[in-house]
Amino acid sequence: MIEMLSAALRTINIVILTYFFLVNGFYILFNLLSLHGLFHYRHLTTYIRFKEIFRLPLVKPISIIAPAYNEENTIIESTRSLLSLEYPNFEVIVVNDGSKDRTLEKLIRFFHLEKTKRVFRKIVDHQPVRGIYASPLYPRLVVVDKVNGKKADALNAGLNISRFPLFCAVDSDSLLEKDALLKMVRPFLEEPEKTVAAGGIIRLSNGCAIKNGQLVRVGMPGNTLARFQIIEYLRAFLGGRTGLSKLNSLLIISGAFGLFRKDVVLQCGGYRKGTVGEDMDLVIRLRRHLHEMKKPYAIRFIPDPICWTEAPESLRLLARQRNRWHRGLVDCLLYNSKMLFNPRYGVTGFVAMPFYFFFEMLGPIIEVLGYLMFAACLFFNLVDFPFALLFFLVAVIMGILLSLISLLLQEFSSHRYPRLKDILIITLFSFFENIVYRQWLAVVRVRAFYDFFRGKTEWGAMERKGFAITR
Repeated sequence: MIEMLSAALRTINIVILTYFFLVNGFYILFNLLSLHGLFHYRHLTTYIRFKEIFRLPLVKPISIIAPAYNEENTIIESTRSLLSLEYPNFEVIVVNDGSKDRTLEKLIRFFHLEKTKRVFRKIVDHQPVRGIYASPLYPRLVVVDKVNGKKADALNAGLNISRFPLFCAVDSDSLLEKDALLKMVRPFLEEPEKTVAAGGIIRLSNGCAIKNGQLVRVGMPGNTLARFQIIEYLRAFLGGRTGLSKLNSLLIISGAFGLFRKDVVLQCGGYRKGTVGEDMDLVIRLRRHLHEMKKPYAIRFIPDPICWTEAPESLRLLARQRNRWHRGLVDCLLYNSKMLFNPRYGVTGFVAMPFYFFFEMLGPIIEVLGYLMFAACLFFNLVDFPFALLFFLVAVIMGILLSLISLLLQEFSSHRYPRLKDILIITLFSFFENIVYRQWLAVVRVRAFYDFFRGKTEWGAMERKGFAITR
């Protein structure tokens, strides 16, 4: 009996080891592609003066859509940030999705809003609109008050009310840098018929200082969890999405900052309601639709336009956020599972979908299973301790290496942390991230499977402290 159990455990261990080397091999490949992509982007932008885009006749106007639910602590600064963007022609549509706090009240009072009789065509479905507000002092601003229907529903309302051919979906608790739209629109100018979507990079505003709706000083958060998340974001965007974009395998554009062609999104039926992963779902359905229509297209990741957002600083809120993210991932991949290994969908079916399915979605289960197998081997005294120690060291060193590469990519691409002290702090946390924190997140994401299959669709309230305001 012990021999059979030992053989079974060894077989499972070999599978897990193979999986480990495969996933890390992919991540190393993405980092190498990211380095090439960032080098090319930096070389390209050396000769581009983004201010000159103002004078280009082909620049299309943009509708910025910002859904808001209970965002009274950040709504004024984030709206001021959107209104201060440098771009020739744009409108800002803040959609108050039935907030229960003072979000709408603050908007009305600060921006001197007045209710209008604006008429719009309802192309995609959403909950009823209770009122549309405009401001005589801020002509670019439109505020929509509607019955709560969650984020996808609010974005659909904004789509119907928007006037321009491109729309930028942003989170209402985020801040865009002044030139973010100028940088994001570049692929739409280079290949206007082919480019259907582009995403920018998300950075954490925790520890930073804000003045007049703009980030004026990049700082290091004092909160330990926020510091760990800085590393995660750098690794996900610079070490992951840049490389995936080079392979034409990008399946997600962050809901906090993405630019889309409105006509193509409407052809796909807008945002799918009932999912908590509306950002990823839209990108996958765009790919699915365009492959089925046999139309050439491009979905890009741009590493320079920056959106600053507030990260959770408590275990409870972080667990709630990551649970929702993983439920959204599971939902999107299962909903579009017909694309998996389907030659009809080209590189999306043979590269992007398998990677996200086997490594991003199932990764936490494999990781937690590995920890349980190790515990079982300890219990039955089946552990080869030199090998186990070597594997542990290789796993930790690999995680640290990927984090440090992402930090180097950050320094190469934008150098947003000017103080040596901040770089040293991030480097130090790169070492500790792979011990306890990573394992805890794996368990949180495994719990997301249970919540998904029992039908949980709630977003879960995210309590915001608000930006650190500098006068």
